Amino acid sequence: MFAPRLFSRFGYAALLLFASSCAIFHRHRDEAPAPPPVVVEAVRTPDSPTPPKAARDLADAMTTVLHLPAEQTSQLRQILNSTVEQANAARQQYPAQSPQLTTALQRINAKSGSQLRTLLGPAKYKELQTKQPQIQAEMQQRQ
Repeated sequence: MFAPRLFSRFGYAALLLFASSCAIFHRHRDEAPAPPPVVVEAVRTPDSPTPPKAARDLADAMTTVLHLPAEQTSQLRQILNSTVEQANAARQQYPAQSPQLTTALQRINAKSGSQLRTLLGPAKYKELQTKQPQIQAEMQQRQ
């Protein structure tokens, strides 16, 4: 009588052990949630190329802050896109932190500045210069 009783206790224990390891109770175990994607933030260095979307974002921020009409916005985008392309070409052509690169970037920025002055007119260009911190804040908010 002792043996059947002992077997029934072990039988139940074996049954519970078998049932708990059964795949039906752990069907979601293999479908574990995927780990969150690793976000790698790009660190811009002085010699890294400027992304093309930077010109678009800057034009949008300038349009918002300066209240530019659509026609000026499209011309502004053309100027800024050209500036980014020229700056990236200069960064590829000259070594980082070289005097040639500095001279090329100064020339590109001067040309871009004169184009902006012509496009915006003296009053809006002056407003652009005074509202630079606000435009920078708008750019950071968009990122």
